[in-house]
Amino acid sequence: MAAMTIDSLHDAGLRAFASDNYAGVHPEVLAAIGAANGGHQVSYGDDVYTERLREVVRERFGERAEVFPVFNGTGANVMALTSVLPRWGAVVAAATAHINVDEGGAPERMAGLKVLTVPTPDGKLTPELVATQAFGWGNEHRAQPLAVSVSQTTEMGTLYTPGELRALCDFAHERGMAVHVDGARLWNAAAALGVPFREFTTDAGVDVVSLGGTKAGLLGVEAVVVLDPDRATGLRYLRKLMMQLPSKMRFASVQLLALFDDDLGVRSAAHANAMAARLRAALESVPGLGFTQETAANALFVTLPIEVADRIRERVRFYDWDRARGEVRWMTAWDTTESDVDRFVAVIREELGV
Repeated sequence: MAAMTIDSLHDAGLRAFASDNYAGVHPEVLAAIGAANGGHQVSYGDDVYTERLREVVRERFGERAEVFPVFNGTGANVMALTSVLPRWGAVVAAATAHINVDEGGAPERMAGLKVLTVPTPDGKLTPELVATQAFGWGNEHRAQPLAVSVSQTTEMGTLYTPGELRALCDFAHERGMAVHVDGARLWNAAAALGVPFREFTTDAGVDVVSLGGTKAGLLGVEAVVVLDPDRATGLRYLRKLMMQLPSKMRFASVQLLALFDDDLGVRSAAHANAMAARLRAALESVPGLGFTQETAANALFVTLPIEVADRIRERVRFYDWDRARGEVRWMTAWDTTESDVDRFVAVIREELGV
């Protein structure tokens, strides 16, 4: 039997609509890794690429911004929240938030903090919703609500405007609470809003951001960006404590630099958003299928008969969101093509019989 080569392990033409994590590494990012690979550089962040990343992050987010590359989004979120909360602190978040639903209890287990959840119809918090959990300061029987965490874009594919974030930050800061943004898809938000990062983070009053990379085409890299060093402290030590300190950090930093260079990250995210818009436009009036959320970026939430969804999934992979109501989620990515979308539409229409 001939030996199997690595190249033959998967079909490079395969496309799915399950997650933007399914997509590979952007070719320009791979090229950047290769360019950083020659010779030796000082480890643990004292390299020229990480220093340049610090400069770029200050240019994009503000002169006080500090950046800490990490391995994954869960690590970024837990580190960021730990930096703004004492051991007795709690964070208010939407019930659908990644820190509540999809991180295996890491915020509670690793940081010892309490997540206070708020049901929302669209994944978005408002000052009024935060107020339902923002109480009990001084009560020794209640974890102290000292932070608010929002996702941008949200887990429901919706989007906060700069004004909405400013209102949340003002409400939180008036009560002594810090504000964290889980920006796993912050590039998609920037592309959808059409404004610089600073306008909907630093200038809106956000204190600390988890800056996504993997969903934007990076190879296992995210970052914590501290916007207010007076509120978010200890990241230099927390990153090592939480096993998120890359030794060969130049390879993490150069990937993030690649996304900032010539706005690659925003351009790639804009393409993913456009492919989601194309998919929605093609299906908007198809009978037997309905949309449950607005399509603000690269996520679509759809209801259709469960048996139809299962047949479609046998041909093109995606995930259920709420199987009880027949709701599924479709995601586009930086490498989704118009042909991918059109083929998927054809499969959906065929299985629906329309």
